[in-house]
Amino acid sequence: MIETNSQQSPEPIVSEQLALQHGLTPEEYRKILEILGRVPTYTELGIFSVMWSEHCSYKNSILMLKTLPRSGAPLLVGAGEENAGLVDIGDGLAVAFKIESHNHPSAVEPYQGAATGVGGIMRDIFTMGARPIAALNSLRFGQLNDRRTKTLFKQVVKGIGDYGNSFGVPTVAGEVYFDDCYRENPLVNAMAVGIVEVDKVVKAIAYGEGNIVIIVGSATGRDGIHGATFASEEISSESEAKRPAVQVGDPFMEKLLLEATLKAVQEGLVIGIQDMGAAGLTCSSTEMSAKSRSGMKLYLDRVPLREQGMTSYEIMLSESQERMMLVARKEDEEKLLKIFEKWDLSASTIGEVTKNRIVEVYHHGVLKASVPAHSLVLGGGAPVYQREAVEPAYLKGVHSFDVRTIPEPKDYTEALLWLLRSPTIASKRWVFEQYDNMVRTNTVVEPSGSDAAIIRIKGTEKALALKTDCNSRYVYLNPKRGAEIAVAEAARNVVCSGGKPLAITNCLNFGNPYNPEIYWQFKETVLGIGNACRVLDTPVTGGNVSFYNEGPNTAVYPTPVIGMLGLVESLEHVTPSYFKDPGDLIVLLGKPIAEIGGSEYLLQQTGKLAGDAPVIDLRQEKSLQELCLKLIQQGLIRSAHDISEGGLAVSLFESCLNPNRQLGARVEGVPIDGLRPDFALFGETQSMIIVSASYHLAKRVIDAARSTRVPAYVIGEVTNDGRLC
Repeated sequence: MIETNSQQSPEPIVSEQLALQHGLTPEEYRKILEILGRVPTYTELGIFSVMWSEHCSYKNSILMLKTLPRSGAPLLVGAGEENAGLVDIGDGLAVAFKIESHNHPSAVEPYQGAATGVGGIMRDIFTMGARPIAALNSLRFGQLNDRRTKTLFKQVVKGIGDYGNSFGVPTVAGEVYFDDCYRENPLVNAMAVGIVEVDKVVKAIAYGEGNIVIIVGSATGRDGIHGATFASEEISSESEAKRPAVQVGDPFMEKLLLEATLKAVQEGLVIGIQDMGAAGLTCSSTEMSAKSRSGMKLYLDRVPLREQGMTSYEIMLSESQERMMLVARKEDEEKLLKIFEKWDLSASTIGEVTKNRIVEVYHHGVLKASVPAHSLVLGGGAPVYQREAVEPAYLKGVHSFDVRTIPEPKDYTEALLWLLRSPTIASKRWVFEQYDNMVRTNTVVEPSGSDAAIIRIKGTEKALALKTDCNSRYVYLNPKRGAEIAVAEAARNVVCSGGKPLAITNCLNFGNPYNPEIYWQFKETVLGIGNACRVLDTPVTGGNVSFYNEGPNTAVYPTPVIGMLGLVESLEHVTPSYFKDPGDLIVLLGKPIAEIGGSEYLLQQTGKLAGDAPVIDLRQEKSLQELCLKLIQQGLIRSAHDISEGGLAVSLFESCLNPNRQLGARVEGVPIDGLRPDFALFGETQSMIIVSASYHLAKRVIDAARSTRVPAYVIGEVTNDGRLC
């Protein structure tokens, strides 16, 4: 019989009011009473509160996420099936990759918030049996003239760098945006990528009655308790008091955990494994049980603790970092413990698998919790909501802005220089120099050398092309179209680097879903992602939804960060973004049109985010990408760089930045056709790529473009004078 109180650890009396304090609604509390047939214990209330939080249950987003394309020829594991997506790349190998947010922790404790974001996403990769080979990120902050923003920016970058560098995985790509909407609630999204042999993939399962449950890694403390709940509420003046909900990372411990885990997997000693991230022991035990239609008995007295007097509630909800849960056969216990001992890791058998589909939690000989595993998880008994959606009132105002009222610049050179000084466009060298991008010696191209990061797959001629991307201004102005552009641009960057886009992971960052206008943004964004992924054949392998990204004054722009995975079939196809040699001809694939809505240029000229997002024709985009990849694979072009923030002029400037020699460009053939020159040069027209080709191959490039009905123009020549004119 379960006891709600005991002499060892007196607990608060559970009531509806206490449930509300845990972030549950009255309806959800009544549902818990119905599931259990009684009032929950304090530990059970904590378990339900974290598992039914938005962060764990996706209760306000899952219905829309199910509309995304989640299957395709290369996919081995689709969205929501395991800790990370899994894509077959041939030769018996697969890529595990995923992106997640650590926004709220980074807002109140930027160093540890960012560091543990990296650590958590790495564990999602190696719990699949994959060795992490690359890290990426997407960062959003307020304006740099703000003191708090400067502190957040510096500490987040340091946290990412210190953890990744110490753990020994290169941080190879990312993006950094600055906008007032992120001042109160910065966004810190971390992506990790790993390689695994197809027949060595491990799943997060717990089957086999009598099989043992082992916890391995760091001791459990009080850090991170209710971290999942903290991530499911708005940032407020009280957030600083929730610093204990931010975990503390130890990259050196994680490195030991990585090597020991992969050794155990290689030895065939692991039945199932899961990272103890959000909701800690609660999440791993209930999700693994629910997936296998089994249960567990857990004995918390056996959990290694680093703090005295911890209650069952605290132990179950702790999010202390660098911990894993494994399920193994009883006869393999000694072998496993020896492996962990060799790597100087604490490992304890804390329970066993049962067949009754109930997770039972014992502490000091008292049954503290007894909950049906399926009632807690996504796709089981967790609540699912369809929120009210209303088109935002602001759209009418921003769309009515007449861009023709902007005066033409008197000095185009100065206009370009202002764009290049913009923190969003300016060089991010200070950021990426904090990261070790060459550790493990697989990085093929230095940062900024190609539109996507290129990581070789040792033992093959193949490489991965990796990119994170999202222009949230476009999404704010037109959520569906802006999301389509985010997917298309991520794919375009992979193609420009020589890769074929295969699949995406995403991190969907929004404000409060209970606000009908925010939820409308979310719905439209998901529809846009789905549209683009279907046309570009890049199914969604999973990711993360992060709601409640807002402070007392404003919500962030809707920011659906896309993590794109591409495959480079041969290292010979790796293509830089910069021009190679004087005398090469510059070819524009695509054609500018008169649109500057949401552009950096419009913001510079007016201080306003206005107009509509750029137009995109996804079929035309696919034709452009197929053409560019064909030109690369046939050896017809020497560089490729897509046009994005700052427009054609900024992209031409960036293309001149050859790290090995001084180059410039003379441009005189841009197809303006009656457009205002500033709109043609600084507008951010989609589906355009700048390529360069040797003089004798340029005609073949133009002919190939014509055969696919992609506009193409020779617009200039590469020079050696270091000037763009």
